Amino acid sequence: MKNPNDGYLRGRLRSLKYAFKGFYILITTEDSIKAQLFFALIATILGFYFNISETEWCLQFIVIGLVLVAEAANTAIEELADFVHPKFHVKIGLVKDIAAGIPTFAALISLIVAGFIYIPKISLLF
Repeated sequence: MKNPNDGYLRGRLRSLKYAFKGFYILITTEDSIKAQLFFALIATILGFYFNISETEWCLQFIVIGLVLVAEAANTAIEELADFVHPKFHVKIGLVKDIAAGIPTFAALISLIVAGFIYIPKISLLF
């Protein structure tokens, strides 16, 4: 909640504090985020191994960010849905299923980008 006594700068710093709190909660408690961070680490190692170009690095980090943002959005929607209706409800189930589609789209896009980056490099090895 916004504190009416906060000036612009203090308000932005308070927002930043909450943002980092949310970031910390995500990376320490959410298994899906931990899994995606692991895949991001593997992709980063592969990037160094195959000496990908600056453009490829940019694309790789954009899709890594896309997947992490999608996982975070999915987590927030699921938490909100569970808070609003803790017991099973058909509509809440539908909302959660649709929310789960968000990171699925992002993951599929990231696999396509990874294919464009790494398939030509792997084929050169054989």
